[in-house]
Amino acid sequence: MKIDETYREVLKWASSFLEDAGQEATAAEFLLRGRLNWSKTDFILHLENQIPVEIKRQLIEDVKQHSKGIPIQHILGYEWFYDYCFKVTKDTLIPRPETEEIVDKFLKHAPSRSLTVLDIGTGTGAIAITIKKERPQDEVTGIDLSNAALTVSKENAAHLQADVRFLAGDLTAPVKAEQFDVVISNPPYIGENEKIDMDESVLNYEPQMALFAENNGLAIYQRLAEEIPAILKPDGQIFLEIGFRQGEAVKGIFQAAFPNAKVEVEKDMSGHDRLITVKQI
Repeated sequence: MKIDETYREVLKWASSFLEDAGQEATAAEFLLRGRLNWSKTDFILHLENQIPVEIKRQLIEDVKQHSKGIPIQHILGYEWFYDYCFKVTKDTLIPRPETEEIVDKFLKHAPSRSLTVLDIGTGTGAIAITIKKERPQDEVTGIDLSNAALTVSKENAAHLQADVRFLAGDLTAPVKAEQFDVVISNPPYIGENEKIDMDESVLNYEPQMALFAENNGLAIYQRLAEEIPAILKPDGQIFLEIGFRQGEAVKGIFQAAFPNAKVEVEKDMSGHDRLITVKQI
């Protein structure tokens, strides 16, 4: 490539390079904008400008990394969730838009009074921290089995100035003596038989313990259904992310655990089953 190339020229090369490697060509733009913290408008305004050598060098390195399947979020070191920037590492799941929808559902229907909220399997802390930022009056706790993930969630909470309590432990074990108004979780729910349908970047670069569960992905829901009744207040609610094929199965598990509750399957913006809500009656 030439020394005096424009952003447009370098991006054209980068997009073609990614396409040849089997990746989305648009990733080149995302990588550039992510590194420079540019809006779409910033990007358009600079297209015909000469690209500085150091920015070109970084983009080439980033593109080569992504061509190997490394997620954009791991290359940049962060992902946005509900308009907040969260650090991500190989020890955490990358926050996804589907999970934003679940948080949004809770926020839109939560009463104005202070609530005690428990996020099980907190990972980056995206759910717990977002709830605390949006509802400062709530007392929010995040639990994770992975100490490495908790290190990341605590860093995110400090950076975003969110007063969230983080505890290490297996599901509800650290809070067995407490009770909560709301339990929310995006647990591992992928069955081993689904690996064949998954993106290789997810399989290779995201933590397996946060992805897979036994019994066709239902094992953690079964455990949660056994444990949550002891820690949920009589008028409490549960919000659970699910796989798009698991709606009726998970609904049945929680209806059996909460026979007097209203248990519903709700869809995401794509029309897929994505959320189980449990409301005590």
